[in-house]
Amino acid sequence: MEQEAITAEVAKIIRDVLDDPDFHVTPETSAQDHPEWDSFNHINMVIAAEVRFRIKFRAAEVEAVRNVGDFTDLIARKCQVT
Repeated sequence: MEQEAITAEVAKIIRDVLDDPDFHVTPETSAQDHPEWDSFNHINMVIAAEVRFRIKFRAAEVEAVRNVGDFTDLIARKCQVT
């Protein structure tokens, strides 16, 4: 899967979890950009990404993620996409 496709899938996951189909997601988007993006929804996003991409994250990997760009980069590495 190409990086662009990963980014599109992550944006879809975020919109689905937040139940906000109009939420504009960019690589710089972070939890501070949406009032419903709390720790519970953050975990739901991580789990949804694990299921969608058939990967597993370690806690330390997720803790290092600061924005959507970091998350898509992590997923790409896990999927061995550059």
